[in-house]
Amino acid sequence: MGEGQAGWRGGGTMRLEAFVDAAFAFAVTILVISAERIPDSVDALVVALKQIPAFAAGFALLALFWYAHVRWSRRYRLDGMVATLLSLLLVFLVLVYVYPVRLLLGTSSAGIGGGWLPMPLSDIAGAAQIAFVFVFYGLAFASMSACMGGLYLLAWRRRDVLSLGPEASAEAMGEVATYAYFCFVGLLSATVASLLPGRAAPWQVAIPGLLYFLLSFTGLLHVLGRRRALKALGGAV
Repeated sequence: MGEGQAGWRGGGTMRLEAFVDAAFAFAVTILVISAERIPDSVDALVVALKQIPAFAAGFALLALFWYAHVRWSRRYRLDGMVATLLSLLLVFLVLVYVYPVRLLLGTSSAGIGGGWLPMPLSDIAGAAQIAFVFVFYGLAFASMSACMGGLYLLAWRRRDVLSLGPEASAEAMGEVATYAYFCFVGLLSATVASLLPGRAAPWQVAIPGLLYFLLSFTGLLHVLGRRRALKALGGAV
């Protein structure tokens, strides 16, 4: 595959990429080392095992953004001030949000499990606290998505420097559309959660979480963004 295609651009690892990988690895370590002490009884072990769903959800979220950065790094090999700042901002957001997100995902798991799964937060007593959970998560998801969208937008704008062909350039714009849609869904969920009344019904409280099912349309947004970019590039030729 030539320089103008959306393939890997070398197998080496840049220092920035290595730093991002190390930061994500540290974040995963924080997710694992979350208990105050090692279980010393069967009951304590059962409680620890019940935390696996929350850990899995947090791990999946981190893996999603880590692999997105890996793909971006190996496809474009961009450096410079903007790429560095966006990558460092992504690392900052991951390290700031990782443990709170674990607690919030644990709270959601406990709610879905009907009390069978442990509740990590002790002051969840009504709709206001649950709404805060969704606002926090929505802002975290949207901000990390904005970082990745900005990195792919940078690749699109530097497509001539990178010698990207039309297909590779359009693929970058498809990724921009994907992460813009991620931002939209996260902010929509956070906005709906912030507007919930203090005495919201259970079905109303569930709406911010259900909005994330809109992410099932991500593939469609990627295709539309890619096609629009191809049309624009074709029109410019």
